[in-house]
Amino acid sequence: MPTPPYRKPAHGRPPRPHERPPYPSHDRKPPERGWDQVASWYDKLVGDEGSDYHKNVILPAAMRMLDPKPNERILDLCCGQGVLARLLLEKKAEVVGVDASPKLIEAARSRSTSPKVKFLVADVCTNSGWADGKFDAAACLMAVHDVEAIDKMFLNLGQALKPGGRAVLIFMHPCFRIPRQSHWGWDEEKKIQYRRLDRYGIPLPIPIATHPGRSTGEQTWFYHRPLATYMNALGAGGLAITGCEELHSHRRSQAGPRSRAEHRAVDEFPVFMALKVVKPLVAG
Repeated sequence: MPTPPYRKPAHGRPPRPHERPPYPSHDRKPPERGWDQVASWYDKLVGDEGSDYHKNVILPAAMRMLDPKPNERILDLCCGQGVLARLLLEKKAEVVGVDASPKLIEAARSRSTSPKVKFLVADVCTNSGWADGKFDAAACLMAVHDVEAIDKMFLNLGQALKPGGRAVLIFMHPCFRIPRQSHWGWDEEKKIQYRRLDRYGIPLPIPIATHPGRSTGEQTWFYHRPLATYMNALGAGGLAITGCEELHSHRRSQAGPRSRAEHRAVDEFPVFMALKVVKPLVAG
């Protein structure tokens, strides 16, 4: 399975005077080329029902934690080609999907023709009217680590929800799944598989090749940040964390001399983090 899919990041604000830049200067990324360049690859990877991880881990957790009800108005933030939206429609919800990629929105519209769903081309970090404070619930799956300006994204998410509204965010686990900075290792003496981290505490943009081994030059950007950054940005957006699940891989290795240790490691080190947040009720 390739690294779970990524979506288009949005540009963030420049650092204020005397403010620490969000990423070290030597790690700064080149100008953004947009996600339409990889939309076809991503669409094939996820397909109609989602990738292997979507179907077996991400989507079941999202639906369980969100618990959508009939006739609720639900926002699918960074919706891609609408995999989650189609599940929400099965629950009789009214869905609005937002994504910055016109090609992915086109793919979403071609797959979902229900009058109860609407797909919008919009940058999640720029409120162009979609964050109207009328949503009962929202979800953002496998995308918060693709957005550079999460402070703006979470602010818009908070503005989109009704007071008491809820949201579920699922993303790569920032403590154990950092592209190019986390690895598996084997301790021969203890006969255990361990997880090695090379970096964690400093925010880091990481280029992701969409076609490894092929010289297409196509890539997306993954924005690693420590847990505290997510928590503080959610709080600044007027959202409160009410639940958390750490999601593990469903995969198991073939039988062999290390399989027992490998299975234990899979159960010890989660792949994804799932957060449930709410917009607190306004005191009367």
